Amino acid sequence: MGETPASVTVQSGDTSLAAPPSIGAQLGAQDQKSSANSKAAELFAPVTKANTPKIYAKPIGSGPTEMDLRQLWNELKVNNPQLSSLRESYLSAKATVPQINAPANPQVGLVWSGMPVNSPFALGGANAPSQQYPGGISSNNSISLAQPFQFPGKKSLAADIADTNAEALLASSESTYLQLGAQLSTLYYSALSSQKQLAVLKESVIRLEMIKNVAKARYANNAAAYVEYLNAQVAQSAAQADQFNLERQLNVALHNINTLVGRHSREKLVLRGDVRRAMNGVPTLIELEDYAESSHPSLKSSALQLDAARKGVDLAKKAYLPDFQVIGSSYTPRGPFSANNGALFYQFELDLIIPLYFFTKEKYGVEQAQRNQAAAEAGNISNRQQIVLAVNTAYAAYEQAKNQTQFLKERQVPQADAAYKVGLTQYSNNGQGFNDLLTAQTQLRNLEIALAQAESNLLQTQAVLMVSAGKEPF
Repeated sequence: MGETPASVTVQSGDTSLAAPPSIGAQLGAQDQKSSANSKAAELFAPVTKANTPKIYAKPIGSGPTEMDLRQLWNELKVNNPQLSSLRESYLSAKATVPQINAPANPQVGLVWSGMPVNSPFALGGANAPSQQYPGGISSNNSISLAQPFQFPGKKSLAADIADTNAEALLASSESTYLQLGAQLSTLYYSALSSQKQLAVLKESVIRLEMIKNVAKARYANNAAAYVEYLNAQVAQSAAQADQFNLERQLNVALHNINTLVGRHSREKLVLRGDVRRAMNGVPTLIELEDYAESSHPSLKSSALQLDAARKGVDLAKKAYLPDFQVIGSSYTPRGPFSANNGALFYQFELDLIIPLYFFTKEKYGVEQAQRNQAAAEAGNISNRQQIVLAVNTAYAAYEQAKNQTQFLKERQVPQADAAYKVGLTQYSNNGQGFNDLLTAQTQLRNLEIALAQAESNLLQTQAVLMVSAGKEPF
């Protein structure tokens, strides 16, 4: 067996899998009168621009798209609906900051008073003398403007808390992006593994064809039983049946990748990947732990939440400080909508909004803020411990996968390949041992498939390890 090429390309392959079967036509042949025929044809028809659901971020393309892992991560970041929702939530939270920091709305008041009986709207005549009121009725018609103010520092601190919470939401969305990326990497390397296993099975079919030909030739020369040819044929059919299962798994993986990156699940997708190049050096455990503790988005989010909780305590303590209200008024003895013929004067008022009732609300507000801070501190410590533990666990899984891959690649597969070649040579030279040859071929196939799976598992654990530390796996 030759050396496996370093570059692996994954594509849909079989054109029979590119479009779903015409189930509607089958139903129509069975029952001409059923109204479900048109509905089935609609559901299982090939995807076009007209019937593309609106939930997908990108429209149906005209041909297959070729992408590597980095491009898929970029597509995930831009088009994944869950990440788009988190981005909009972050922008919505940022929009609350200027609202909180803006001054309170002013209040405009219009007052007229002193109107005599039967003249509720006697604007401009309320101060006229009458027989009942020879001196007139004193009226203080006025226009006032009131502007409330919070104690200096309250609004800016509340806006700072809202901004910190928004940044914590952004960091949390980055953590979600890494988690979805880890899922995407797993599907990506699983698809590469399926393609590699398909190549192994195709080569196994070729080897079994050689064994069939040798068995057939020996049977023609009365040197072997016909059952040996039949057994080789059965083994070849089994290998071909395994190809069908792998093709189905590959198709499902491509559908899942399309869905993750915001494409329609039935879009044609070609994956580019260099497996050997992807197996690059991994930093040490200490380096990964240090990076995770300083740069992991989840820890950034919890640290920002803790910062917001501490500021919340300061804001709660400011509730003991009074707020203000300034009122400016203009008074005239005539109505506000008539010509003035009397004296016009002004009034200025300053109000204090004092926290009374033994500071009950303020005291419990401070206690609530302090307990929120304690909860945020405990959550930050727990989150840090979980991140470090996840890095350790992922690193152990990576080391185990690397050792298993090296053992299969350097020892078991070469040994199985040598056993198969020896068995084929002996059997071809009119020696006995057909069952040994068939067993050696089966073991070689199984070990080559196991190696493809081990390499895929190694790359998956490597991607999970990087994501656990807060890094993209490329």
